[in-house]
Amino acid sequence: MDQPLLTKARRMKLLWVRAVMVASLAAGVAGCQTMTPTDTTGGIPETYKERHPIRIVEGKKPLVLFVGTGRGGLSAMQRAEVLSFARNWQRDASGGVTIDRPMGGANERAVTDTLKETLSILVAAGVPNSGIGIRPYRANGENTPPVRLSFPQMVAKAGPCGLWPDDLGPSYDPKHFENREYYNFGCGTQRNLAAMVDNPADLVQPRGETPAYTAKRTFQVDKWRKGDSPATVYSDTNKGAISDLGK
Repeated sequence: MDQPLLTKARRMKLLWVRAVMVASLAAGVAGCQTMTPTDTTGGIPETYKERHPIRIVEGKKPLVLFVGTGRGGLSAMQRAEVLSFARNWQRDASGGVTIDRPMGGANERAVTDTLKETLSILVAAGVPNSGIGIRPYRANGENTPPVRLSFPQMVAKAGPCGLWPDDLGPSYDPKHFENREYYNFGCGTQRNLAAMVDNPADLVQPRGETPAYTAKRTFQVDKWRKGDSPATVYSDTNKGAISDLGK
């Protein structure tokens, strides 16, 4: 009777030792594992410049010429607009000029005359013939479809605005108590700045400096070398006189 009891006791002891070893191994593996805490407030950038960056992309500079049915050619205002368009092409374009010509409208004959005058102004202003492309489009029931001109140029853009991924109202979320900027904050300012900038490259890098004006500096240095006062002397002839502005 003692032998079976002894065997059972040894078996229980071995099972206990094995359980201790498994627990120790699991603890060691858990100690090697790195736990990354969950950041509940890091999903949204903190500054408006990071949330709504101004991007430099290629856009289009459009010009729409409305053409009636009874008169071909350009009006005086339209000639000025086409000439200004051509000058802007010389300064800002990153590609050629594309002209969309309507087909099938009631003004199709007038469009032909308008297109000829438009091409002559563009070429005279410096746009090469090889840089002008004409492509027709259907009027699709439109009585007087316009002539559309465009060229690609680099533009600054920001947005879109009006996105609200988080609720602004009271919440138990920890980030509600940290007084952080809401997501849409600053988007309108960034979008307006992108629309107003004249040269998008100014947002990335400064323009090249022009040479310094040395004539005035040389004149003042020569006076200093001679021992004269380099200060500018202003005449007192009209000192205290009433301005003639508005008379």
